[in-house]
Amino acid sequence: MRDVISITDFERKDLEYLFEKTDYFLNNLDKKFRILEGKIVSLAFFEPSTRTRLSFETAAKKLGADVIGFSSAEGTSVEKGENFADTIKMLEAYSDLIVVRHRFEGAARFAAEVSEDPVINGGDGKQHHPTQAMIDLYTIYKLFGHIDGLRYAVVGDLRYGRAAASFIYGLALFRPSIIYLVSPPLLKARREVIEFLKSRGVRFEEREDLGEVISDVDVVYMTRVQKERFPDPSEYEKVKGSYRLDLKLLERASKDLKILHPLPKVDEIDLEIDKTSYAAYYKQAFYGVPLRMALLTLVLSGE
Repeated sequence: MRDVISITDFERKDLEYLFEKTDYFLNNLDKKFRILEGKIVSLAFFEPSTRTRLSFETAAKKLGADVIGFSSAEGTSVEKGENFADTIKMLEAYSDLIVVRHRFEGAARFAAEVSEDPVINGGDGKQHHPTQAMIDLYTIYKLFGHIDGLRYAVVGDLRYGRAAASFIYGLALFRPSIIYLVSPPLLKARREVIEFLKSRGVRFEEREDLGEVISDVDVVYMTRVQKERFPDPSEYEKVKGSYRLDLKLLERASKDLKILHPLPKVDEIDLEIDKTSYAAYYKQAFYGVPLRMALLTLVLSGE
């Protein structure tokens, strides 16, 4: 019955236990479970989503739960002026767990305060997307067998990109060798992210040129520059297309390098890379279902 609002609300041991449970569901994806039979999961998605919404829905159904909800505010009473708190209270009355996605920072935490049912943050504002970070870390665990001691480059929109921020927060719960924060000056990581790294004693460097570090890392976490997150469109025009991974750049990289991306990707990764052993982002997306199955099981049943 625990809320899942920020990756920083958890400890390393919590995530390692979650990964153990995820392994079980990954190895039994062809089975139909009844663990959550009789439960109802609400998906309150006030923002567009493909992978997060559909993987939560698939995970819930594979566990035997029923799913209700919406994928945008259109067609709901929000259009009539219903406030956010009332919408959450109604979903609490209809279901056993609420997954919230919202463009405003703090929406999921507020929903958790309003609802007596557990709330899972499906991404809100510019900093928190905890289940995405859990998937990212699990992917690295499956690729390398460990998360500690690896060298990471987190690239692109580190200011407004909540997936990137959550991933950085999540890495800080482990012991990375170094994290390179690669972004243009306008999109540097937010102060609170930097302070969290410092508080955890994590070694990091802020860089602007991906080419300078590509040969020194084990994992590149690419993100798109998200136009929809910019309060000022002119700021977006200054930084769009800042980074692009192509095969020429990867000539300088380790043959064992893995590229992650929370998706959707636009033009920041050359399509030719999709066919190479560097690309791990489709596997990363695939892990979304078993991990969210494990998370829903732990939150709703405690098993």
